[in-house]
Amino acid sequence: MLKLYHGKTSVCSAKVRVGLAELNLPWDGTILDLGAGEQNEVWYLKLNHKGVVPTVVNGDVRVAESSVILEYLSDIEGSGALMPKDPASRAITRMYLSDCIDIHAAINTLTFATSKRQQILQKKTAEQISASIERMASPANALKRRDIIDNGTASSHVTIAFFVLTSLFQQMRHALSAGQWMQGETFGLADIALIAYVDRLDRLGLSSLWAEVPDISRWLADCRARESYKTAIEAYAGPADDDARAARADGNWDMIEDLWQDYQLGHNGSGK
Repeated sequence: MLKLYHGKTSVCSAKVRVGLAELNLPWDGTILDLGAGEQNEVWYLKLNHKGVVPTVVNGDVRVAESSVILEYLSDIEGSGALMPKDPASRAITRMYLSDCIDIHAAINTLTFATSKRQQILQKKTAEQISASIERMASPANALKRRDIIDNGTASSHVTIAFFVLTSLFQQMRHALSAGQWMQGETFGLADIALIAYVDRLDRLGLSSLWAEVPDISRWLADCRARESYKTAIEAYAGPADDDARAARADGNWDMIEDLWQDYQLGHNGSGK
């Protein structure tokens, strides 16, 4: 049986759980306490040297990186069960999967630059924060976290996140104007790859980021209506409306609204 090492609210873990649900694959799981840094424990680093989740183990096969896991799961279920059949559409799906590395980094940035940063600063001493960052397996991730904790929304990583999300929303505008899902009328890997990321932004109270692309809100609602969302995301993270309400109270959008609008004005006015 497939073994999934994952985080309860980790977006990359969530998208793999959605894939497992859509494929109706049996699996067993171990939830890591990411807040406590369990992903940096020696035993887990032997499975995933980057110290990130998720990781899938299937017998002697170990697969890391959530987008790679999704395609692997689709393949073992039978000839790319969730992939389009024609080569051009398959290539487009793989480009979305590849883009997820940058998209995840952008979501991580906005998560930690807003209310998550406030929570960390309120709950931990400077020494505890430094110790937590020093335990991170990836030096690049540690440097990024340090910069965001120190600088918040003034971090250069926020500008990078805006670039990535502007590109994503442009792609989604084009794709969703042509059909219900990211590649027409069939729900597939491209949708599974993106749902957890867009869901997180909404839970952060940042749905205004795509105010110019209403089809994204329609697509998000359609994704949330699927049983896979309910079992793979909502069952772990709780109701999205509750998170979004709390995020609005925390003022997440207020923290970045002017920065986002300034970025859009500097890049052809509207981000369209």
